Amino acid sequence: MDTPLTSTSTPDRLIFGAAYYDEYLLPTVGDRLADDVALMKKAGFTTVRIAESTWGTMEPQPGVFDFTHVDRALDAFQEAGIGVIIGTPTYAIPTWMAARHPDVIAITPAGQGKYGARQNMDITSPTYRFYAERAIRALLEHTAERTVVVGFQLDNETKYYETAGPAVQRAFITSLREQFHDDLAAMNAAFGLNYWSNRINSWEDFPDVTGTINGSFAAAFDKFRRGLVTEFLAWQRSIVDEYRRPDQFVTHNFDYEWRGYSFGLQPAVDHFAAAETVTLAGTDIYHPTEDHLTGKEIAFGGDVNRSIKDGAGYLVLETQAQGQMGWLPFPGQLRLQAYSHLASGAMGIMYWHWHSIHNSFETYWKGLLSQDFSENPTYLEAADFGNEIAAHATSLTGLTKHNKAAIMVSNEALTALEWFGIESGFPRAFFPSIAYNDVLRWAYDALFDLNIEVDIVPPTADAQKLAQYAMVVVPALYSAPDSTTTTLREYVQQGGHLVTTFRTGVADENVQVWADRQPHGLSNILGMGTDQFTRPEGVKVTLSGSLSSSHVPASELEVSTYMELLTPVEGEDEGREVLASYDHHAWEGPAIVRRTTTGGSITHVGAMVSPAVLRGVFLEVASAAGVSDWAQQLAGKVTVRRGINAAGAAVTYVLNYSGKEVSIALPISGVDVLGTAGEPGAPLTEGSDLRIPAWGVLVLESEASAS
Repeated sequence: MDTPLTSTSTPDRLIFGAAYYDEYLLPTVGDRLADDVALMKKAGFTTVRIAESTWGTMEPQPGVFDFTHVDRALDAFQEAGIGVIIGTPTYAIPTWMAARHPDVIAITPAGQGKYGARQNMDITSPTYRFYAERAIRALLEHTAERTVVVGFQLDNETKYYETAGPAVQRAFITSLREQFHDDLAAMNAAFGLNYWSNRINSWEDFPDVTGTINGSFAAAFDKFRRGLVTEFLAWQRSIVDEYRRPDQFVTHNFDYEWRGYSFGLQPAVDHFAAAETVTLAGTDIYHPTEDHLTGKEIAFGGDVNRSIKDGAGYLVLETQAQGQMGWLPFPGQLRLQAYSHLASGAMGIMYWHWHSIHNSFETYWKGLLSQDFSENPTYLEAADFGNEIAAHATSLTGLTKHNKAAIMVSNEALTALEWFGIESGFPRAFFPSIAYNDVLRWAYDALFDLNIEVDIVPPTADAQKLAQYAMVVVPALYSAPDSTTTTLREYVQQGGHLVTTFRTGVADENVQVWADRQPHGLSNILGMGTDQFTRPEGVKVTLSGSLSSSHVPASELEVSTYMELLTPVEGEDEGREVLASYDHHAWEGPAIVRRTTTGGSITHVGAMVSPAVLRGVFLEVASAAGVSDWAQQLAGKVTVRRGINAAGAAVTYVLNYSGKEVSIALPISGVDVLGTAGEPGAPLTEGSDLRIPAWGVLVLESEASAS
């Protein structure tokens, strides 16, 4: 038997490749497999992903399996020395299943769906599970022992798909009975169901959850459904484990809230819980490009995916090549984007997809090759990148990060703020409002702009976890248990530097509003709290104290969306500093407050200030926390991302997200890995002037202490 191809269990090379669908090719195109493999070899491909979209082809009739396309691909890639990731083909059901078992189509609040789209099934359906298991087992029996197979992907961008049928709701009721130990009175009290006669006095009288107006009840249902996703992936993992070799990894392509591109925390999946079902975290990251390329979506998605496996390297299973309309990369951008993924800790990049297809829904979501299969500029740039990273693999592989700052994120807060919109207090479905992810990205983007790198932590992070960070930012943590608040308070008392924002510490884990001043459990240590808030109109802030030297332009002092009226907590004024106050004919008082404690501090941003003001706040806190260094001096010119490679050397990525050349004075010495300033491997000295071309990249390898 041939030696298995190298997998990520012992990464001595970066993964590079694309999704490949032999079965999508039109018969009139002819047999392109050999030509495609040759082009992949030319581009430095190490890996392809197949099969996750193939159920209807692989099992054309119930129990009748045809692995022709799978075998063709495996044989060709085995011969070429290109590894293969096998995807379980369960995210799009075949027509025969929908015809024979229409009940597998999910019942949602809008009613039962119809066949046609993908991801329209009830992932809890026993019928669906029966056929899915049979298909998974048949595929793995046929492929797992092949030496060319390096790993397996569970399903595809799994979510709960709004499933809310009777069986799902019965399971939800069972979970509540377990949670509240069959105590209806306790459940009614926790969810506030006395309101509008919503009280449930018998488990048999349980109403259809999809009609509720109770945000606590609805949030509990969404949390339950996020758990269904974790259970579904764990179920698939248990099947895969029966077949895979120890050297074969198991991954999943986690994605994010979609706003035409990857934007924020995924509402329908608890990434931290679901990550336990895989050995290797995977992700799909799509982002604007051309004049709108900033690198922020790449960094955000990478930071989340790296953090859900406690800092381990992750695999970008999908990102764009040419992508959708308006995403055709400018010359140099594809290379910059790829290095941006590596700079966040990715161990590889795979494009969706290899070639543009000739029909159906994603005809114009274009791959590396267009419909004519020519070696276009996007493919050629990808090929240059693939061969470049192979040449410099020793410097580029195994990047790990040791960030001093973190952001706390919460699915529960996200859901709660869907029901209690930031601007209206009513459900966003009826009263449009900014969402939790807007506040999260407001905070994240400001840190990115300052070259302050972060890890992502959940609200369940304990004191030991938070103690790893000198600075923790908590945006809009509307809903959280008292244990989270206690941990945050202890973090400050033990010397940490905490930043909270408006709409933090409002409600408990059941979305019941706390009966003390907001932010709950933190107002005493802050020395300020609020019980009044409004939407600002014509309100500005006046900067004061240490923030007054931040030189924010007058045009950047306006407040938008939301403001809290903060008032002092009696007897808690020592060490308190007002950093900004409202400037308005009626509203006055503090907008941003910081209070120092023994070794630590808490800063509360009580209004949605401009990014410029928020950057000033973060710089103040980062300086006090010892997070600041030379990278902040380059903020606004270039983006800096850092880590330690597998060889133990410090690696610094300097990324120019601009269509213009940028000149910088190099702040540290090191080796020019890619030859940005001259020859690859040439030494560069601290203080030397360096020009980074438009959409360019500098990778500097130096002594580990430089990081």
